[in-house]
Amino acid sequence: MAKRVFLIVLDSVGIGEMPDAFEYGDEGSNTLKASSTSVHFSMPNMKRLGLFNIDGVNIGEKVERPEASFARMTEKSKGKDTTIGHWEIAGVIYPKPLPTYPEGFPKEILDEFRRLTGRGILCNLPYSGTSVIDDFGEEHMKTGNLIVYTSADSVFQVAAHEGIVPIEEQYRYCQIARKLLTGEHGVGRVIARPFIGEPGNFRRTGNRHDFSLQPPKITMLDQLSEEGFDVISVGKIIDIFAEKGITEYVRTAGNEEGVDRTVEYMDRDFEGLCFTNLVDFDMLYGHRNDIDGYAKALTYFDDRLLEILDKMRDDDILMVTADHGCDPMTISTDHSREYTPLVMFGKNAGSRNYGTRDTFADIGATVLKYFGIVPKIDGTSII
Repeated sequence: MAKRVFLIVLDSVGIGEMPDAFEYGDEGSNTLKASSTSVHFSMPNMKRLGLFNIDGVNIGEKVERPEASFARMTEKSKGKDTTIGHWEIAGVIYPKPLPTYPEGFPKEILDEFRRLTGRGILCNLPYSGTSVIDDFGEEHMKTGNLIVYTSADSVFQVAAHEGIVPIEEQYRYCQIARKLLTGEHGVGRVIARPFIGEPGNFRRTGNRHDFSLQPPKITMLDQLSEEGFDVISVGKIIDIFAEKGITEYVRTAGNEEGVDRTVEYMDRDFEGLCFTNLVDFDMLYGHRNDIDGYAKALTYFDDRLLEILDKMRDDDILMVTADHGCDPMTISTDHSREYTPLVMFGKNAGSRNYGTRDTFADIGATVLKYFGIVPKIDGTSII
């Protein structure tokens, strides 16, 4: 029977500050614990697999006989953003942080962006994505100038109204920015942030698109596809890896659709990896310090987990992990430098505590080893 791995990233579901969290201003961060304080938090299915048994997780009761193997994962790369976290999961330890712009982007970059797009620029500051369209959207509609902003992450974000700048034109502008932002200004992602509506009632659409840097070296995805295995992307995985090493993809509008598409792939015959990102934890709740919303999203995933477990075949392995933290209880609305969970379920995954691992890259190495491929990536196989 064909082997399949379903690797699901619960975007930003960290499980406690790492020893170097103070370097990032993230002392005391613990995304999972913060979410567990809500009356809406309930994860009995992840609990029985072993989530609460992971080193350092001190919420709820530990189960005597977990049904899955589990580990606490340490980020070895420098950073706490989506791109770096996913790259490391796929076997690339990145030695230096991607550039960030707490005071906005330099004049020479913006001058060239203006020249190439023929449009002016508004904002150029770190900003909340919802606040920035409230504050600059009306002026954007009057002038046609693009709203350019960033965050604590390594991102160059372009917001524009779909009625003023057609969506394909927005994507073209982001491709221009992607070509500009290389070398010392090589941000992790250029992101199109389209919106619609009228002043006082703007709302972002589902047409967001990420234009990422290509990983700097070979990844788990490259090795799998080169050996003829399927590499299926669900959600923004395709964008995070700049389409590299992926054989099939489907983009999604949120957690519900992400789980739906993953469950559909479980009914299909393929051999290889289905790699899913569930982004709502981070995008809708962590960055907005919405503890109840975060808890409801975790509870929703735990409920849907029953469907996933029910569809698993004998040679399937389910791996559930995260890429960083985004504690909804701390003052910060940014990502947090945290350990992440790894829960591995399947007849071939066993039931064992693998302790605290040195790097997320052990996940990628484990996937390759399961398919009989000698890893050329960073990391060591867990099982």
